[in-house]
Parts: sequence; structure tokens; C-alpha cells
Amino acid sequence: MKAAKLFVKCLENEQVNFIFGIPGEENLDVMDALLDSNIQFITTRHEQGAAYMADVYGRLTGKPGVCLSTLGPGATNLVTGVADANMDNAPLVAIAGQAGTSRLHKESHQVVDLVSMFKPVTKYAAQVLEPDTIPEIVRKAFKLAEAEKPGATFIDLPENIVELDSLETPLPVSINRLTFADKALVTEAAQLVKNAKNPLILVGNGADRARASEDIKNFVDSHKIPVVNTFMAKGIIP
Repeated sequence: MKAAKLFVKCLENEQVNFIFGIPGEENLDVMDALLDSNIQFITTRHEQGAAYMADVYGRLTGKPGVCLSTLGPGATNLVTGVADANMDNAPLVAIAGQAGTSRLHKESHQVVDLVSMFKPVTKYAAQVLEPDTIPEIVRKAFKLAEAEKPGATFIDLPENIVELDSLETPLPVSINRLTFADKALVTEAAQLVKNAKNPLILVGNGADRARASEDIKNFVDSHKIPVVNTFMAKGIIP
């Protein structure tokens, strides 16, 4: 199958329901492949809006929000929303079309080194240089976006690569499972709290992601310990 269709099949395999973005010449093959997909493409007025919509989707669902742009200025418009998601630990996968690999080496129209640009504001940024690597790159992007601490990842898709054929299929999706704290450490922590003269609970973003609000509220009600929260944990305690 065409690499663009394989790419969409990989997104379906990751249970992607929505893609927020703007079509452009360099991502048209992916857009065509989406015509036969159950993934809903939501056209936005600006790529920054697409990135923020994916950002909020990730915050509210715990599943990576997905945004799509074309190359150059389309991709640079994604950066603010992608960086925000990464800093606030919201799972997000950003995808951008790119010029063909035959003109990446020169000062070609709207060609920007997107991987280098997104690396400082993502957990993972990669360019697809062979169609057969698509399943691995997509799986890694989603796995890292969801893994603690969650954040943003980026995939760069040159237009000539997605036109090629591939016999590969999507990789199995593995579930990220949180490990439990050692019982001895929990007992030690409980003893420290018990012996503390002025205990204080500092609630962070991890409690929000874990939907632990009710558990923390019950703990506070039982032990009468004062609580403060970080900026990203506002609302954990009513």
C-alpha cells in the first residue's frame, strides 16, 4: 500500500479519532488517505489553534491529541501549542508535511529543518526517510507522548516518501502501565507524615493526570493536613 495510507492505518491503530489541522500541498497524500478512514479531520482557521485543540484534547482524555500542518510556516505555527502541551505534560502528537528529500539539502521554498526546530519542545522528533519505518516511528511517537511524564512528540513527513509503497503493517499497541511504590517506602512515608510537627501536602500535575482528586480530598479530611498546589494542579481540592 502507499506509505500515506500505511501512516493513516498506524494512526487508526493508535485509536486516533480526530486530527486538527490545515491541509496543504505537502500533506495532501495523507489527506487523501484520510478519505477512507474513520478518523475525523477537523479543519481549523490557524495551525496554532490546531495545536491548542490537540493540547486540550490530550489534557482532558489522557490520549494523545493529534494536529497536522504543511511544511514551513504551517509547521512553525504549530510550535507554540506543541511547546505548551510539552511543558504542561499533555500528550500530543504533531505531524507536518515536508518537502521531498531531493530538495532538503538546499535553500528550497519553505524548507525548514523541522526536526531540529521541534526537538527542544518535544520528547521525540523524527523525520520519516523510508516508508517501511512508518509503523515504528508512529508507535514510538504515541508511546512516548503517553508515557510519564506525558508530553508532545513530532513526526516530519516528506512528500515523496509518503508516495512510495510499503508492505509493512502497524505495530501492536502496548499499554503504558504505572508501577506501584514499594510497600516499605509507603510505610516509611506514612511514618514520616505521622512524626511531622507541621506536615504539608503539595499537590502537583501528576495527581491531576491520575484523577486522584477524590482520594486526596478524603486523605485531607481524615488527617486535617493543609494543602497547597502547583499551577497545574489547580482545582484538585475544591
